[in-house]
Amino acid sequence: MTVETANPKQNWFSRLAHPGQFLGWSKGFIMPLALLTLVLFGAGLYFAFFDSPAEYQMGDTVRIMYVHVPNAWLSQFVYAIMAASALGTLVWRHPMADVAAKSAAPLGAVFTALALFTGSLWGRPTWGTFWEWDGRMTSTLILLFIYLGIIALWRAFEDQGRAARVIAVFTLVGALNIPVIKFSVDWWHTLHQPASIMTSGSHLPASMLLPLLLMSLAFTTLFLTLHIVRMRSEIFRRRAESLERRAAAGLAAK
Repeated sequence: MTVETANPKQNWFSRLAHPGQFLGWSKGFIMPLALLTLVLFGAGLYFAFFDSPAEYQMGDTVRIMYVHVPNAWLSQFVYAIMAASALGTLVWRHPMADVAAKSAAPLGAVFTALALFTGSLWGRPTWGTFWEWDGRMTSTLILLFIYLGIIALWRAFEDQGRAARVIAVFTLVGALNIPVIKFSVDWWHTLHQPASIMTSGSHLPASMLLPLLLMSLAFTTLFLTLHIVRMRSEIFRRRAESLERRAAAGLAAK
């Protein structure tokens, strides 16, 4: 199978993200990212469980934070990547934009589901209930439904080019939910606590902040690793389908 070469007149970013070029440079990133993910998870879990104190009110249940917060952060971060990819599809017609968006959607759905699940586990001993229809939790649940709807739409279309344009519009409309999730604790009186890490500083002691940052980095590098793998698989899948269509057309022409 030949790998396409990018047009030399294209800018460096277009050449870098060209499907053929992407397959070339991305292969060398998978193993280093995977190893970095393992190291970060090892360090993060050690500090979270063996070098981090229990909270004076929540006790050891506060350790759920080290899994819940990274997944909650990634649920929104992944959608932001999909929204940017949607713009790439609609505005610049970039060949890799819909590949990036389609590959990210199942990962975002998993991170969102984990955020909701771990949040419920954390909420039971803290608030006395697994679920409360407050702004943060409800808008995050809506985000999960948006992810699932996008995944269903990708599977509903045979023409992936047409699907990419329709889903790009749907994705940008769904992006309106992201600021609702972010600022819901400020706009409404809810059970959910405000952010512990802000641009002005952190409310957490260093012994709790370190494992939280390590686990956040670990989940982020995990996403990057899986996203690259999924994007490569999607490119190969589309190439295989293209070859099958050409073979079928050739047989029909005989």
